[in-house]
Amino acid sequence: MISNYAKAYTEVLEILSYLPKEEYSKIPEEKIKYFKENMDKDYIYTINPEIDLSVQYISNEANAILVSLFRDYFASENQKIKLINLLNKNQEKENEAKREKYNPDNIFNKKNTENIDNNIKDSKLEILECKESVFSKFTKFIKRLLNIER
Repeated sequence: MISNYAKAYTEVLEILSYLPKEEYSKIPEEKIKYFKENMDKDYIYTINPEIDLSVQYISNEANAILVSLFRDYFASENQKIKLINLLNKNQEKENEAKREKYNPDNIFNKKNTENIDNNIKDSKLEILECKESVFSKFTKFIKRLLNIER
């Protein structure tokens, strides 16, 4: 089974092939070699250079690789700071969403309060008088007799 990253490397190499030579040379040869060695050779990915890249299909993995390449090799210091801040904000939003969804304090509270509220609404509480049965009276009598004899 070919991993998603192998396909992503194929996509990244295709996109990088449209860069000017001076921009392409900013990426270390080791990275390019790694992408070429680990790409999915059976996966065919093409882009149309006349259409904006943002409207073309790019996998999430390839997008992440391209963002890291941009940050590491092409971005100015100001762009790096903005990009890092944006990535941190996105990570915080994702963590907050996970915290709300999987908060251990609230997981059980919601279910319990809903169940209790439903049970209270559905049930009518009645007070029943417990009458002592003949059998229980008889067992008490026998127990008293046995205690006296001892």
